[in-house]
Amino acid sequence: MTQSAGHLIVRQLEAHGVRRVYSVPGESFLDVLDGLHDSPVSTVVCRQEGGAGFMALAEGRKTGTPGIAMVTRGPGAANAMIAVHTAWQDATPMVLFVGLIPVADRGRDSFQEFSLEGWFSTTAKRVVVLDDEHRAAETVAEAMHLAVSGRPGPVVIGLPEDVLVRPTSAGAVSPRAPATAVPPPAATEELAGRLAAAARPLIIAGGDGWGDDGARLAQWAAEAQIPVAADWRAYDVVPHSSSAWAGWLGYGRADTLAARLDEADLLVFIGCGRSDVLSDGYTKGFNAPTVLVLPDPDAATHSGRIDQQLAVPPSSFVDALPDAADVRGSRGSGWMDALAEDQRRYATPRPDNSPGVDLGVAFGVLEDRLPADKVVTYGAGNATIWGHRYLTHHGAGSLIGPRNGAMGLAVPAAVAAALIEPGRQVVAVCGDGDFLMNAQELAVAAAHGAAPLVIVVDNGIYGTIVQHQRKHYPARPSGTSMVNPDFTDWIRSFGGHGERVETAAEFAPALERALSSGRLALLHLVTDPETMPPGTANAPEELAGLAYARLAADDSGSSLASAGEGTR
Repeated sequence: MTQSAGHLIVRQLEAHGVRRVYSVPGESFLDVLDGLHDSPVSTVVCRQEGGAGFMALAEGRKTGTPGIAMVTRGPGAANAMIAVHTAWQDATPMVLFVGLIPVADRGRDSFQEFSLEGWFSTTAKRVVVLDDEHRAAETVAEAMHLAVSGRPGPVVIGLPEDVLVRPTSAGAVSPRAPATAVPPPAATEELAGRLAAAARPLIIAGGDGWGDDGARLAQWAAEAQIPVAADWRAYDVVPHSSSAWAGWLGYGRADTLAARLDEADLLVFIGCGRSDVLSDGYTKGFNAPTVLVLPDPDAATHSGRIDQQLAVPPSSFVDALPDAADVRGSRGSGWMDALAEDQRRYATPRPDNSPGVDLGVAFGVLEDRLPADKVVTYGAGNATIWGHRYLTHHGAGSLIGPRNGAMGLAVPAAVAAALIEPGRQVVAVCGDGDFLMNAQELAVAAAHGAAPLVIVVDNGIYGTIVQHQRKHYPARPSGTSMVNPDFTDWIRSFGGHGERVETAAEFAPALERALSSGRLALLHLVTDPETMPPGTANAPEELAGLAYARLAADDSGSSLASAGEGTR
């Protein structure tokens, strides 16, 4: 059967089981849009290419199948760059299709012409331009395979508009499954020996694609009496109900857990590396013997010591875990229990005693009221720290946030999550600055009947930057204040439910009304600009939470004075 290259691209996406493409339409790829007309693949029409890219990133993170975004040349590609960079740094599978000018127009500085490779080559696993219509299916299949292989990430495909309409007799090709590496038995035995000999081992898990492997890892770790911490914004890897759960590292982390990186006598990284965020700017956790389990032989995200490396994905590693009794050795439960207790204390909601909406109270109410299987999405900024600290997760795929710190992800990620799993409660947590970067994508939720809940923390400033200004340029605020609209009017204009909340007492009933409305909903939380995230001032209750301090000193003679360092 003869068909156009554009239609063949759609057939190939169907062969890979793609359910949705997120797109801002452009005349440069009209033939692909025409192919989608009769396709079971849904076309989610977005309002800005950055939002479309973030939705595709959320799809890739939740499903494991590369999320698909389609944008047009020049300005459209520029807008999509933020999502590609996020997928690159976060190691999330994604394929971005970019419509291009006709081949004959190249090199003439024609309308919206740009260099696809020049723009994306440093932030994508591969950049390819489809110049041969007969290779349309093959090119898409290669991109889908590469996006999930090794260290996952984004692949960019350029689509010249004249090539898309050319006929081809080629058909869709069979998808190629990624190669699955397994740990050699000798490597597993070596690891078992290291774990058995360690008095204070610590596992740090992160990355995407865990499925139920995180729950299996947590159960094994509890039996082996090894605490498990999570990388920045990968808190959903391990169920927080596990007795091995030790909390998360990165911005806003507990001082107590950060101290453990220097107290541990063995660090095992699974699915993530020792990055600057995780290690407080390359200052913590560099002395202990280190095992790295990462499907990237180059260990691109890891800095410092590696004593053993297993270049396998988390799933293969968890399948090959040695018997828990064999690695427990003579180690008691004191180390694991103390870290778990530190985390329970740190994650117990407490009032901030701040004017406006007390976020310590509000997020405690959220944790009590939301279902255990909730999906939480985040943008970037100080407003997210209360959610990170006080909201629990009990399964992989229940958190979507930019590990590269990109603003504007919370809303489009929540919209995509609500489309992917319409039966689950999805909550977007964002600051006022973050919200308005992609608030327009709520139109997509309204169009599809999706009903995420959006929490907007409004302090009228870019809070994270203000925090840095107060430290480095005290009493000289500059370029960080904002004037905001009434966000409740915004959400109501889409037919949603919106309420402005100005005190902690108003929050619980407003939340109840929002959840029971059954509609797209937004709560506009007005807070004091002086309110900084919990822990930034070394709150006494956190420094008192050193449950392991005495035991650590007894075992090693070391002190935990470093636990008093401020939270970033």
